Amino acid sequence: MQVGFLGGLGIGLSDYFRMKEARGEQKFYESKEGPAKSVIFIYLPGGAAHQETWDPKPYAPIEYRGPLANIETNVAGTRLSEQLKQTAQVADKIAICRSMTHGEAAHERGTHNMFTGYRPSPALQYPSMGSVVSHEFGPRENLPPYVCIPNQPNVFAGTGYLSSSYAGFSLGSDPASGNFNVRDLALPGGVDDNRFGTRRRVLDAVNDHFAGKEKADSLDAVDTFYTRAYNLISSQKAREAFDLNKEDAATRDRYGRNTAGSRMLLARRLVEAGVRFVTLTYGGWDMHSNIAGAIRGQVPALDQGFATLIRDLDERGLLDSTMVCIASEFGRTPKINGSAGRDHWPKVFSVVLAGGGIKGGIVYGKSNATASEPEEDALNVEDWATTIYNRLGITADKELMAPGDRPIEIVDGGKVRQELLA
Repeated sequence: MQVGFLGGLGIGLSDYFRMKEARGEQKFYESKEGPAKSVIFIYLPGGAAHQETWDPKPYAPIEYRGPLANIETNVAGTRLSEQLKQTAQVADKIAICRSMTHGEAAHERGTHNMFTGYRPSPALQYPSMGSVVSHEFGPRENLPPYVCIPNQPNVFAGTGYLSSSYAGFSLGSDPASGNFNVRDLALPGGVDDNRFGTRRRVLDAVNDHFAGKEKADSLDAVDTFYTRAYNLISSQKAREAFDLNKEDAATRDRYGRNTAGSRMLLARRLVEAGVRFVTLTYGGWDMHSNIAGAIRGQVPALDQGFATLIRDLDERGLLDSTMVCIASEFGRTPKINGSAGRDHWPKVFSVVLAGGGIKGGIVYGKSNATASEPEEDALNVEDWATTIYNRLGITADKELMAPGDRPIEIVDGGKVRQELLA
């Protein structure tokens, strides 16, 4: 009636919502898919050293430069760590952001920033980007919209103030293990499709009875999870998306038969099948001592898996619609410490973006000569998250409802960094 009345006065629906915004009421924007149909978020927990990966400083004094050499890439003037040999050959397809910055030197607080796009607050737990994408778009092709490989890595990768029905689907085991098997994905022994259908009809009747008597987020979430689980189990195509045995031996070898390679290959299978947001973690990057040895142990598998993922997505025609992101909670100190390592440093560090409407072959921003602070185009958490949401088709200042009917913007105060867009 209200909308009809406004129409009679010559005020359209779009004008009506603008009037509501002008009065400080909730902002609502419909999310429509952007160039990025899916995201693969590769998280390096612990704080990866930018100097030994994406932002080497070959002309700095040795105590800043560190123990490793650097190499040329296929983009003139862009150099990477000597340990990123394969990635150097796909540099023309990625955007390296060397000016990421925030003020949180504690692991938990830095991790909160990078998973939610928000600085931590004691008053509210914010949802992860994966959960926001699940909320805005829902499932596709009977697959969970948000998957965590191998499991939800931390509390900040969760739903925050959103319903628990938007949580990530955790695998329960590591795809790199020899006996990898996604929990609860197959029918239990002795249960065929007919028996499965009968059980579902009985459970639906019970659920309908109790739904009429109780109303709570936990019940809604359970109902949502059951529905999605039934769809997943009953869809052969969806089940096969999780099956690495469907890949030929040569492909598995190209990615690497290790933790990084197996997780990235599974991520590619999932986005190809229809998953919207995949979070995967790899390694431990809190390198307070012997950083040279630690980097040599961690980076080669990351390098192989990531470069192969970029090539594979590109060859399959999926890179334009799949954004790949590498991030960590912060960087490491400019100077090598007394234990031949580096300590926590949030003032400047590096993140990488590729595909999904991101411009390739560029370096965005710049750290200073000792990699201690941004020198050009400092990139804050809000702008970084807003740019990712923009490529997905989500307006980052849209308001979602927190407990107490409080409207909270998906990202508060961020802007799209146009220079990163293809």
